[in-house]
Amino acid sequence: MKTIIAEKPSVAREIARIVGATKREEGYFEGGGYAVTWAFGHLVQLAMPDGYGVRGFVRDNLPVIPETFMLIPRQTKTEKGYKPDSGVTAQIKVIARLFNGSEQIVVATDAGREGELIFRYLYHYIGCSTPFVRLWISSLTDKAIREGLRNLENGSKYDNLFLAAKARSESDWLVGINGTQALTIAAGHGTYSVGRVQTPTLGMVCERYWENRRFTPEAFWQLHFAVDGSSDGTVKFSSSEKWKEKEPATALYNKVKEAGTATVTKVERKEKTEETPLLFDLTTLQKEANAKHGFTAEQTLEIAQKLYEKKLVTYPRTGSRYIPDDVFAEIPKLLAFIGAMPEWKGKVQAKAQPARRSVDGSKVTDHHALLVTGEKPLFLSKEDNTVYQMIAGRMIEAFSEKCVKNTTTVTAECAGAEFTVKGCVIRQAGWRAVHGEEDKEEISIPDWQEDDTLTLKGCSITEGKTKPKPLHTEATLLSAMETAGKEIEDDALRQALKDCGIGTPATRAAIIETLFKRGYMERCKKSLVPTEKGLALYSVVKTMRIADVALTGEWEKELARIERGELPADTFRKEIEAYTREITSELLSCDKLFARKDSGCKCPKCGTGTMQFYGKVVRCDNAECGLPVFRQKANRTLSDDEIKDLLTEGHTKLLKGFKSKQGKSFDAIVAFDGEFNTTFVFPERKTTKKFSGRKK
Repeated sequence: MKTIIAEKPSVAREIARIVGATKREEGYFEGGGYAVTWAFGHLVQLAMPDGYGVRGFVRDNLPVIPETFMLIPRQTKTEKGYKPDSGVTAQIKVIARLFNGSEQIVVATDAGREGELIFRYLYHYIGCSTPFVRLWISSLTDKAIREGLRNLENGSKYDNLFLAAKARSESDWLVGINGTQALTIAAGHGTYSVGRVQTPTLGMVCERYWENRRFTPEAFWQLHFAVDGSSDGTVKFSSSEKWKEKEPATALYNKVKEAGTATVTKVERKEKTEETPLLFDLTTLQKEANAKHGFTAEQTLEIAQKLYEKKLVTYPRTGSRYIPDDVFAEIPKLLAFIGAMPEWKGKVQAKAQPARRSVDGSKVTDHHALLVTGEKPLFLSKEDNTVYQMIAGRMIEAFSEKCVKNTTTVTAECAGAEFTVKGCVIRQAGWRAVHGEEDKEEISIPDWQEDDTLTLKGCSITEGKTKPKPLHTEATLLSAMETAGKEIEDDALRQALKDCGIGTPATRAAIIETLFKRGYMERCKKSLVPTEKGLALYSVVKTMRIADVALTGEWEKELARIERGELPADTFRKEIEAYTREITSELLSCDKLFARKDSGCKCPKCGTGTMQFYGKVVRCDNAECGLPVFRQKANRTLSDDEIKDLLTEGHTKLLKGFKSKQGKSFDAIVAFDGEFNTTFVFPERKTTKKFSGRKK
């Protein structure tokens, strides 16, 4: 008898049907010479410190670095601590009996790093020696499963994949367990969790939050004039320059008004080609679903996984946006299938040769880009259908023609100032016609020539304000995780830097959800906003390596090298162990950052709490308020007395010794604004009663 093990009961049921294992037993199906059983996620996990006889959250016991990691059945949290999950223990017994009584094991867990780890941890825990082979498939259609069963691969082929998964699992344990315990001991109250990927991710959210909050908008003025265009109305020119002062802008506006005409000085006409977008991998699907439909990263992953298990789409946890040539051969058939759906009627060009931009076998890793399978999507919920149609729509776009535009840029001079207008006419809509985007961009410009005189129909002056970078959304955070914090809009370049990202397509959603669950950030509409707890943690760790996005990106790169067989797993393990010792010592010494003493001042914001002095921050002890006042401003630390002045009077005296980012010294008063953020206030020269200020 052979035993097939799937990752979930639903997948086991499908495989059992195909191999003829129709008899249902407790924890498995049997028949046709097969037993088909299942895990439900990780049945086995790494033991906690107490499993090694080490009491947790004791300073002298850190760092905990096991010589050999122990595996235990998955545990559940109870009021009295953790205990083994009875359902898990029972299923492990079933699997152990089947494994040990079989001539061969067929591994049919999800074809990826975590799927491999689920099986190998279980296999090692049981102490099994039965030979195993691997079912490696990209979709759960009957055809794919049958083909996969005919082409089973030697289990040893995936040893490096397992070693990478094991290295990831153990490094997360070492950094997470030791970092969390060290920081919690240092804080002396509450629990502060840190992690190899979660902490740099939180760092990016907090950094963007402070950048946004501390931004000082600056006013600017711009001039515009309108002239007669083609049959559809007027064409609006805007000044190339923007003025920071109103007076020169107003003076020029009066001159433009007086002039009444403008002269065309330059006309540039270009043909612009927009390549088709690449197919979806998981991260780009999550980003787009968040940006267009407000879905969370986790929600999108859950839906995509559900569609995969219903045989409607290919394997979703993919990091590739390309397909190999053999899959490309199936594309015309799949496009015809999509084109027959009412949602995409008339969008697929019959008999047209599909574009090959998304075809490159060398850029396909474990799994190719997301595709629909050709199975009919019946009885889908609204959300499930949205994600399914996103994947189908992207396939039409990816295999359509390029979009070709004629762009025109006209420069004109009026009253000695330069004005421009840009126009665009779509010559070939191509892929942009799929979602009807081509009409949005059309701006028709008359056939003007150099030295033409244009008569002004009207002119205007507008005031604008510079804007800060917006707070992260899940879409922008996923992009930042993908490229280790580098903001890259260019598709191809972002692909090239994927190896430097933090987390994997399969784990990023879980990391983001962890930060929500642990109270480090919350959703405010689509924006991600750090909580007081998140900001407090960030203020402590921001200068440490545990918050270094680039370092974590390098680790992900090394895990990928282990997977490819280019780096011994032991080398990575030693690096992580050394880092764990360093970070544990660093975090334990943070107790000075958490040490607190009573300021004796009531909270100026809530009036009920008392402000407590910590190392770098003074905070309200009313949990519902938690007002933070940071000591460090412009390279100067505020003393206890200066802080007390601020808390009681709303502002300090005039203080010396601040330094700007450019290194220039300055004097200023530190005061609260209406939101109890601290700002710099500068006394006016003529009087000390009135202040004009700017935020830091």
